Order: sequence, then structure tokens, then C-alpha cells
Amino acid sequence: MPITHLTRLGRPAALATALATALVCVGAAQPAAADTPDLAFTVDQPVTTPGSAVSLTMTLTNNQPTDIWFVYQSVQPTWATTQRKDLKYSFVSCTAEGASCSGTGSTGLGVNYEIPLAPGASRTVTLTYQVAADSGCNGTIGFYSYLYYEYDNGQSTKDGIHTLPETRVDCAPAEPAGA
Repeated sequence: MPITHLTRLGRPAALATALATALVCVGAAQPAAADTPDLAFTVDQPVTTPGSAVSLTMTLTNNQPTDIWFVYQSVQPTWATTQRKDLKYSFVSCTAEGASCSGTGSTGLGVNYEIPLAPGASRTVTLTYQVAADSGCNGTIGFYSYLYYEYDNGQSTKDGIHTLPETRVDCAPAEPAGA
């Protein structure tokens, strides 16, 4: 027995209607989600040298339609950074807008954000670290971050731990005196 109801899709108008309906059903007709990442990193300079300071700014933005009710962030040096025995640096300050920091030196830092964080709202934290004047520099200083947050109303698809990309600053050797 031939299937006759599929032959109607052979007509151009019927095919276009069926395709448009399918696209709407799978969400292709919806606007794209915001390109703003949940946590964005910037550095004030891409290259540092011994004796200079670098500021790492992190901005947490609530991109969801409900409040964030809990946030904790950990900022850690990368494994490669910890293996550089000649690299000497330490965190010297943490300034925060709507957050507080814990930890010092060259170990990991914790960031506690004030909550609730309303939809579209942001919190900014700037960590400054000093590279020692006698530090070896011939590579990168890198950090990674774990971010844990929970939303109101049990948005379990966004709740949880999120590993973020590494942030790196090139560390160039100091130029010899008189060069």
C-alpha cells in the first residue's frame, strides 16, 4: 500500500512550511544566547618582567533569568607555573566590587561574591600580583579558576562547578642594565 500523505511534501509550499515548522520546533528561530561569558578575565598587560606588577580582572555576570544564590570561586596557579622554581611572584592585593577575597602569596585564592546576584548584574574582582625583581622569567605565568554557583528555583542545568580557561601572561627576562 503506497504512503500518500508524504507525497504532499513534494510541493514547494508544503515543503517550505514543513521545514519552517521543524526549525521553530528545534529552536533555530530563537535568538542566540548572550555572548557574554559567566566569568570574563582580562589582564592589564600581556607581558610582564621581573619587578613589575600585573592586574588580573574577573567579572562575573548573571546571564540567567533568575538570581544566583550562592557563588564561590577558586583561583589557582597552573601546574606549569608551580613547577618553575625560579619564578617568584605573590598576590599583593585584591580589590572587589561586591565580593571578598581570601588567601595571599603564590598559593590559590578564594573569592566570595555577595548574593543574591540579580539577572544581568555583575561583580568585579581585581587581583594584583608582583613579580619579584630577582625572579626568573622565560615563559608564562598562568592561572586557572573553578567557579561554583547555584541559581534560584533549582536551575540544575547551570548549577555546579565550572572549569574556566587558563589566563596567562608572558614573563620576559629583564633587559640587562645598560642595554
